[in-house]
Amino acid sequence: MTPVGTDPGRADRPASADHPTLTDRPTLGDRPVPADRAELADRILGGWLGRIAGNMLGKPVEQGDVWTRDRIDRYLRRAAALPLTDYLPEPVGADDLPELRPEWRGCVRGRIRGSCRDDDIDYAILGLDLLETHGFGFSTEQVGDLWLLRLPYLQTFTAERAAYRNLANGLKPPLTATYDNRCQEWIGALIRADIHGWTSPGDPRRAASLARRDAVLSHTGNGVYGAMWAAALIAAAFTAPSVRAAVDTALTVIPASSRLARTVRRAVSLHETRLPWEDTLTTLAEETAGLGWIHTVPNAAVLTTGLLYGDGDFTRTIALTVRGGLDTDSNGATAGSVAGVLTGAQGIPAQWKDPLEDTVRSAVFGFDGVRISELAERTLRLATLPG
Repeated sequence: MTPVGTDPGRADRPASADHPTLTDRPTLGDRPVPADRAELADRILGGWLGRIAGNMLGKPVEQGDVWTRDRIDRYLRRAAALPLTDYLPEPVGADDLPELRPEWRGCVRGRIRGSCRDDDIDYAILGLDLLETHGFGFSTEQVGDLWLLRLPYLQTFTAERAAYRNLANGLKPPLTATYDNRCQEWIGALIRADIHGWTSPGDPRRAASLARRDAVLSHTGNGVYGAMWAAALIAAAFTAPSVRAAVDTALTVIPASSRLARTVRRAVSLHETRLPWEDTLTTLAEETAGLGWIHTVPNAAVLTTGLLYGDGDFTRTIALTVRGGLDTDSNGATAGSVAGVLTGAQGIPAQWKDPLEDTVRSAVFGFDGVRISELAERTLRLATLPG
């Protein structure tokens, strides 16, 4: 990975002018939003369902240094599951492939009975609780306090675990992100960003500002930019006419010179040349080599590629993103969130929604077994608050 502290930039650098696709929309205060409350509710529910479904799809093969893109596709070919249009199939005997993650039995087609517990979903729930408890004026310190209150230490990983340990030892932000933390630019902050996009529909700058305040508890540099970018991407998806427009808009909230912005632009340019999906991923993998499979930048490359080549189709988007490898459950979750917002819950095919049984397993205290529909309704209430 890149040594921590490199590519620092300014995470609060003003974005460029508003993207033209966000003008002339109905507003809530200064925020453009979908024209109809029922549509907004469907889009938010689509984001939750998409995040959970994409996470479940990628979870069995979540170990990017072992489950490479080639191995994932070999697994799928042996199970006659290409093209991928449903959750992963059960494993077919193959001694030359690595074992799936231990949780696979609750995440493969035919075995799913509600969502599996996963930190990618826990943080979306924790973010919802944060906004309900402290409002949009929350502080970074309040994010940390809520972690200590609601989240078990052993359900945190990488940068979040380092920040949690620092909090428990009495450190305050931003030192919680920098002390004894080698994962400052890894993907953890990005996976916490969805709630800020869902509650800022059509307002990517606001979403990015909220995500930044959350992210600096545990991350720096590209780790923070990844959270800002993801939140803006999701916020833009509510009103953008296409996934490409949402990607372009999200780029305006992070420094153009950052490694993350350069990599996302590179993925866009390769897609524009009509290079095949596989070749685009190979090129990006070569250009981000050495950063590691949990670093924000190579994962953003996989995610951007999946979104662009998926072109708004929910199934194709999450399938291509997960087949792209690296942090498969996190990338699948964010891709599913963006695609779910674009299509709305009604546009997500039944094979992804029905097995979830409107139920979430969560390690967040007080939320295990909560209904997905309830989470979406609570998010809608926040998204429609004035100001």
